[in-house]
Amino acid sequence: MVDERPLVMHLVFSFDVGGLENGIVNLINRMDPALFRHMVVALSHCSPGFCSRVQRDDVEFISLEKAPGHGVKLYPRLYSLFKQYRPSILHSRNLAALEAVVPARAAGVPVRIHGEHGWDVSDPGGTRVRYRLMRRLYRPFVSHYVALSAHLADYLVEHVHVPESRLTRICNGVDTTRFHPAREGRDLLGGSPFNASDLTVVGTVGRLQAVKDQVTLVRAFALSRSLAGAASDRLRLCIAGDGPLRREVEEEIVRAGVGSQVWLAGTRGDVPDVMRGLDLFVLPSRAEGISNTILEAMATGLAVIATNVGGNAELVLPGETGALVPAGDPAAMSEAIAQYAADGALRREHGLAGRLRVESAFSLDGMVERYALLYQSLLEAACARRAAA
Repeated sequence: MVDERPLVMHLVFSFDVGGLENGIVNLINRMDPALFRHMVVALSHCSPGFCSRVQRDDVEFISLEKAPGHGVKLYPRLYSLFKQYRPSILHSRNLAALEAVVPARAAGVPVRIHGEHGWDVSDPGGTRVRYRLMRRLYRPFVSHYVALSAHLADYLVEHVHVPESRLTRICNGVDTTRFHPAREGRDLLGGSPFNASDLTVVGTVGRLQAVKDQVTLVRAFALSRSLAGAASDRLRLCIAGDGPLRREVEEEIVRAGVGSQVWLAGTRGDVPDVMRGLDLFVLPSRAEGISNTILEAMATGLAVIATNVGGNAELVLPGETGALVPAGDPAAMSEAIAQYAADGALRREHGLAGRLRVESAFSLDGMVERYALLYQSLLEAACARRAAA
């Protein structure tokens, strides 16, 4: 029997642990299966462990194992892939996957959506002329753009010259059932050396890489111990995640002399439990779009300290749900950590406000509905154009 449902092909550079990838998982799992089929194509690699998070059994995953460099050599294979599977919608994400829209149009894919989720550390503000020119070069091959933040939407309009009629802003959503506050205080976390109830556990979750800048967090944590007064002896730091920056993080922990107060938890498959094992969340990134991790921390009822980059200011309300500090500034970050470490009532007040904000403005179901409506409207318009041609 022929499956009549339109196919949405999600194309990314890699499909592994990360906020962008979590968003795809949530989208596939929560969208009405009667509306669309889905498949995931990674230019590099689909991690089997991460793919298992997709709960539908009708989703195919393809790894193209792309070599470093421009993907023009991959165009024939992509063209054949599009011809073979005949997706109704190609949804590429971020600059590394943008070049795939060229063979997609050549293969007759009717709708080609490109999502901008944020920038890499090599271009944290989207200011590099080369990358702007690349986005402009591919613009004619893109049917429609999705920006995850107002900051990214403004960038696409002002610097890539995307017409507003071809741009939709859809913020990430968070599963407020899966991410919820601890029952009372802080939950016990398996494997943690910091489960004692009299401790104040500061934490972050994310891949250990330069753009996430956990090194600055370690420096800030060490500084905060001299600022938090009586609370300093109870301060602990949990860093969950792994990646190429791990060695630098380990070296900074030794250099700062905080080895007994920091736990490198590694990659965890129980992120909701990790969040509920914290008292305060910090995101030290040098660049962000709309951070899933911030939303997950807010849904867990944690006050959030984040760097004032990308879309973070659209999530964290200073003095209400958390604090914003300059990127790469351990002194400013340490002051914010010390303030929250010394004031449990303030942590709880801002954490509750963050939870309420997520429930009202960043629901996962709302995000999924907006994507479904966008997919449907763009596909209907493409079909109408073909019929009129």
